[in-house]
Amino acid sequence: MQVGLIGCGNMARALARGWGRPLVCADPVAERAQSLAEEVGGEALASNGEVAARADLVVLCHKPAQLHDVAGEVAPSARAVASILAATPLAALKAAYPERPVFRFIPSLPVEVRQGAVVQAADPAAGEDRALDRSVRDLFSELGTLVTLDDGLLDVAMGLMSCAPAYVALVAEAQIDAGVRRGIPAAQGAELVVQTLTGTAELLRSRNFDTLAVRREVASPGGLTARGLTALERGGIRAAFSDALDAVLKDGAP
Repeated sequence: MQVGLIGCGNMARALARGWGRPLVCADPVAERAQSLAEEVGGEALASNGEVAARADLVVLCHKPAQLHDVAGEVAPSARAVASILAATPLAALKAAYPERPVFRFIPSLPVEVRQGAVVQAADPAAGEDRALDRSVRDLFSELGTLVTLDDGLLDVAMGLMSCAPAYVALVAEAQIDAGVRRGIPAAQGAELVVQTLTGTAELLRSRNFDTLAVRREVASPGGLTARGLTALERGGIRAAFSDALDAVLKDGAP
């Protein structure tokens, strides 16, 4: 399947690196498209329309506000369209690309290393081309874990997983800084913290995502970890993450 990217920003670059195959792409900043094509193979093209004509699947990675302008260039030639646009439901995508197979995904930045979370919008009115549906789903499944949700929940999912790499990086930074304050060199602190985050994620997966069980195994009653957890709860960690999700969704998403 020949993939074409419309837009070559950070998430498009992460997708391209994760797929690791030649592609065609276009971007308003020609140098950015050329750089991406040189990195992963393929070709930077002069227009969105050329990408649509060359690709089996056009992946929309542009700004959501550009939906209709880009569709005017892409829709006439597109064979199939996959969108990673935030706050752009399936109905809007189908209206912009009538009579074309349309898919909606929200990825997270770790797709770059094939460890991303990717959510796909369920489409009750999906077409009869099951081979295409399977091929597109397999393509995005290469990038990590793929979960299907109702379209109305994709923006909520975005707040959990697409925004989360920045949150996790902030948590890691805060832990590293705390260690530095107590004398741990930053480089060694970073190794310890990042490996602990990585290992804990794998442990949670192996324990069927039972966060409470893992916490109980680490935190003996009245012990050091219990004291640390109490401090985090007192600092409002749960409220902070809840507030972060509300902030992401405040402009009209569910």
